[in-house]
Amino acid sequence: MWLRESRAVREQPPLTRARIVDEAVALLDEEGIDGLTMRRLAERIGSGVTTLYWHVDTKDDVVDLALDAILGELPPGGAAPGDGTVGDGAADGEWRAAIVALLVDWRTTMLRHPWSAALLQRPTLGPNLLARMEFLQATLVRPGFSGAHLHTATWTLYNYLMGATVARASFQLSEEDRETAQRRLRDRSEEFPTLSAHQYMLEDDWDGTFVTGLGYVLDGIAAAGKR
Repeated sequence: MWLRESRAVREQPPLTRARIVDEAVALLDEEGIDGLTMRRLAERIGSGVTTLYWHVDTKDDVVDLALDAILGELPPGGAAPGDGTVGDGAADGEWRAAIVALLVDWRTTMLRHPWSAALLQRPTLGPNLLARMEFLQATLVRPGFSGAHLHTATWTLYNYLMGATVARASFQLSEEDRETAQRRLRDRSEEFPTLSAHQYMLEDDWDGTFVTGLGYVLDGIAAAGKR
C-alpha cells in the first residue's frame, strides 16, 4: 500500500445555489418532475441532503428556481420595437415581429424542457419570467396600448402561449395512433362529418399552427387598438 501512487482527488466545484439549480434542471430533463427529490438531487451533486438546505429551503424552491432558470437561457427579445400607432405600416410589423419572436422562443424553450409545462399553474414571479413579461408588455405599450386594452392584450397573448405549450407537450400520440384514430372518425363520419372530412387527427404542424394562430390573435389585438 505504501508503494502505490496516491490517487488524484477529484475536486468538486463549490456548492452554490446556481449549481444546485443547474443540476436540478438536468435531473428534470432526464427524469421529469416525479424524478426530482432532494435525496436524488444531493446524490447527483455528491453532497448530503442537509447541505442542500443551506442553500434552498424546500423542494418547491428548487422547482421554482429551475423553472425560472430555463426562461433565462436566452434574453427576451431582440432589437427594441419602434414607436408608432397600432396598425400603421412598418411600426405595426415591428411590434408584431418582436412579440412573435418572443413567444416562439418562449414556447420552444419550454418544449425543450417538457417538464416545465406541468408546472405552469405555479404562481412564480422569478426575474426571468418577469423580464419576459416586461418585454411583452413594453412592446405593446410602444405602439400605443394602454389601460384595459394593454391588460387584455398582455393576458390574451400569455394565455395563448401557455395553452399552446401545454397542448403540444401533453399530446403524445404516435403517427400510427393518429392514423387509427382518423380511420375511426371516417367510420363514424355521419356522427363527426367535419372531423372526418378535414383530417382532424392527422394534422401535426404544431409549430406552423402556433405561428399562424398567433397571427390571428395579433390581428384581433391590432384591430382593437385602432378602435
